[in-house]
Amino acid sequence: MTTDLRARVERLAPWFHNIHLPGGIQTAPDHFLLDYPGNKFAEFGVCLPEDMTGKTVLDIGCNAGFYSVEMKRRGAERVVGIDWDERYLAQARLASEALGFADSVEFRKLSVYDVAQLGERFDLVIFMGVLYHLRHPLLALDLIREHVAGDLMLFQTMQQGSKDDAVVPEDHPFYMPGTWTPPAYFDAPEYPKMHFIERKFAGDWTNWWAPNRACSEAMLRAAGFTVTAHPQDDVYLCRIADVPFAEHGVPAAVYPSKGGVRA
Repeated sequence: MTTDLRARVERLAPWFHNIHLPGGIQTAPDHFLLDYPGNKFAEFGVCLPEDMTGKTVLDIGCNAGFYSVEMKRRGAERVVGIDWDERYLAQARLASEALGFADSVEFRKLSVYDVAQLGERFDLVIFMGVLYHLRHPLLALDLIREHVAGDLMLFQTMQQGSKDDAVVPEDHPFYMPGTWTPPAYFDAPEYPKMHFIERKFAGDWTNWWAPNRACSEAMLRAAGFTVTAHPQDDVYLCRIADVPFAEHGVPAAVYPSKGGVRA
């Protein structure tokens, strides 16, 4: 049994999630981040309810399913994990099967841009380690808020730059009053900034974006979330809130190729 499981794990290598399986098997025991993401979850998992009984969870970009399984361990009634990579989904199905959750976690091949196809809202949306891989990050947040977020969202993104809070005006002038000088706050390190990575970051060509802390929080607010906990520099627990400027009737998430209709 253990030999067969080990062989199945090896056939699906490499793994990014180090998941502890029966028989002392680990899926990525030599991970460069050590026992990842278990070591990270041990630090911020306290911000989530210990008892998830009766709750529904959507794990976007589920990878090998570490967080999906952890939510089942906390008693979540329904857990759906989505990813666009077939190998990750195969890893997630194997891990959940080995841990006894094969019949209680659903894994689907689906892009974050197509979450409307799920047709339901979830008590908790997990959106970790995905934003910076996306060509259209704010669109993704808009779609999550519009279609699947029912209450909480656990969010994480790679960040670079200032970790300070930013104080920005309600309305930005073109120039400082009485002058032709642009306002200086755009040059401040703590001003909300999204760094665009044209080539590669850490050898990965899919790492497109690196916001600073103020930008992460501003994007969350702009999409209709409020930050309720910040257990780590790059981790935020959010609750749904009003979408800014929604009173003007402009859809927050639009696919131009679909005739400007809400996605």
